[in-house]
Amino acid sequence: MRSPIINQINTIFVHVSDLKRSVEWYSNLLGLKYDLGNVADPVYNIEINHYTGLTLDAGPEGMSKQAKRNGYPLFNFHTNDIEAAFTFVEKMQAEIVSEVTRYDDFSFFTVRDPDGNVIMICTG
Repeated sequence: MRSPIINQINTIFVHVSDLKRSVEWYSNLLGLKYDLGNVADPVYNIEINHYTGLTLDAGPEGMSKQAKRNGYPLFNFHTNDIEAAFTFVEKMQAEIVSEVTRYDDFSFFTVRDPDGNVIMICTG
């Protein structure tokens, strides 16, 4: 049976408790410009390369989301240089969850965003 659902991820939603803090953190992580004066609840869309988008979602006005800590990555960001990426994240003073793990053709490490969401940075 042919599915009407396309094999493509359009948007990843990351639930956050403080939208401005999260916009600043993710924008700095990705080296993107941002203007906190243009950030307003409930959501902020981070421009991502290709098809997939990243939406930071603080929820409806008057509601405060409380993210649940999960020990597993929600998604990953790609890098061509794992050492440079690790050093960059250290300088950001982001919470590093795991040091760089290396395989023959793949390397990664994980960090926590301000709400405790685990994000993987990887090659390959």
